[in-house]
Amino acid sequence: MRTYAAASFLVLAASGVGHALFTGVESGIGRVDAFKGMSDRPGGGSGLNFLIVGTDGRDKLSKEEKDRYHLGGEPCHCTDTLMLVHLSADRGRASVVSLPRDSYAEVPAHTDAATGTARPKHPVKLNAAYAEGGPNLTVRTVEHMTGVHIDHYLEVDFTSFMRSVDAVGGVEICTVRPLKDSYTGLDLPVGKSRLNGGQALQYVRSRHIDGSADLGRMQRQQRFLAALIDKITSSGVLMNPIHFKDVADLMLESVRADASFDANDMVDLGQAMRGFTPSSSEFTSVPLTRTDTTVPGVGSTVRWDPVRSRQLFDAIRLDKALAVRPAAKKPQATVVDVPPARVRVHVDNGTAEPGLGATVANQLRATGFATTGAPVTTAVIPRTVIAYDPRWDRSARSLAAALPGAELRPVVGQGPVLRVTVGQDFEAVQPVRAEQPPQESAGFSAITGDQAVCP
Repeated sequence: MRTYAAASFLVLAASGVGHALFTGVESGIGRVDAFKGMSDRPGGGSGLNFLIVGTDGRDKLSKEEKDRYHLGGEPCHCTDTLMLVHLSADRGRASVVSLPRDSYAEVPAHTDAATGTARPKHPVKLNAAYAEGGPNLTVRTVEHMTGVHIDHYLEVDFTSFMRSVDAVGGVEICTVRPLKDSYTGLDLPVGKSRLNGGQALQYVRSRHIDGSADLGRMQRQQRFLAALIDKITSSGVLMNPIHFKDVADLMLESVRADASFDANDMVDLGQAMRGFTPSSSEFTSVPLTRTDTTVPGVGSTVRWDPVRSRQLFDAIRLDKALAVRPAAKKPQATVVDVPPARVRVHVDNGTAEPGLGATVANQLRATGFATTGAPVTTAVIPRTVIAYDPRWDRSARSLAAALPGAELRPVVGQGPVLRVTVGQDFEAVQPVRAEQPPQESAGFSAITGDQAVCP
């Protein structure tokens, strides 16, 4: 999750405010030799590839912050989040690939960072490569697994992540169901929430919200990064040199990068990325097999699908877009919990306007609802009513999003079909959709950033 501070720093480079400013910013970055002694590396393709690593360092946080955001445990000194970020050759697209931390990996022969002893090639979970051999072994392992040449390494911890979110004034997140995790302290209601740095950290760390565990967490991390990019690119930070430097200094407080990532790279990148927006970004995770593997001495690991993951990383090397982009932008739709296709609706007309019931039924069908039966005309009512069985309350809330201002009226025993009586207050049906599903592209799935941010 701390990867987002580093990733968002790449976006901040879009200001193009000059070499002198970037030189000042560069001086705040800690340095690490992530590529020392490496040989037999994959060939470089088109574009630029960053390995962005989040560690659980928390030394610079106060006791009050640690207590408030459930950060009191001992750090594991391993990578908690890994992302491969590809910037296209024309700098018009950024592709973010989440690498599951529990991925089965085989680290090459190396000297253990903790004990100083030589270790042969052996299996580990991917996040353990950092503990055994630091950034260098992490880069070597990822390059071996992906076949992608890593150009730069960026590493961020808890502190930098929290400070960067606070520096831009918080980030807005949307959720269609309550999110609670007693392990991190996350507690978000349905709808929009503006998260400060600590709350954002809870959001991207949470693994115990539902049964999706790490996979669900990676999706939330991707959505958060899209929202952070949206905030940065729309808030004026990029065009205000003073504000930019203040934000960048805070973000880089706990960032480490490879020695070759310098001010010249930042200037070139900034000039190339001036038009960067959420729609320029795309997000995906490595495709996995359907079964986990338990490895003696390592534990339960997830395996990458050999065919689909190879297609994904071939696309990265060939500088191809990962997400399927629609030919034309659809009208903005409200995100709902239950997909409209799973909501059965009968519509009646409670107005004096002939045929309005049929019109509303057609509009609801057009936005995806499963309408049923022929509308009838009832007594005139001032307000649209949605009658529903309390057992189908989530479906009722999804339907209510399409009929703003409608009265929700529970009717015990009504059954699964929701009944709408159109009132005199009716104006139009609001388009709705379920959370954006990933779109398949050559065997893997991806979404663009504008599909992930709040509507």
